[in-house]
Amino acid sequence: MQILGIDVSTTTSPYEALDMMDRESFDAIMIDLMMPEMDGLECLKALKKKRRDMEVILLSGHATVALRNKARKQGALDLLEKPPDLNKLIKKLIKAKARKGKD
Repeated sequence: MQILGIDVSTTTSPYEALDMMDRESFDAIMIDLMMPEMDGLECLKALKKKRRDMEVILLSGHATVALRNKARKQGALDLLEKPPDLNKLIKKLIKAKARKGKD
């Protein structure tokens, strides 16, 4: 599926997202911080364990500077407040794609 000219794959399960990484190539992955099966920081850790170079953007309805710093320290590109500003999100996706191109 395409959204704003960007190829997008979706899932509601962090475990399925981890499996999708084995089958597909992504420039970035966006995950919610609060999920029922696994929290976003746990998922970030699992994603980075599979692919250290994967760019991950976390989304949260309760983002704080401390939480953003923690996420970045664990390897996230950023933590954005929900709903994210579309222009800011697009800039983060462009940054993720540019970083991937340097591999």
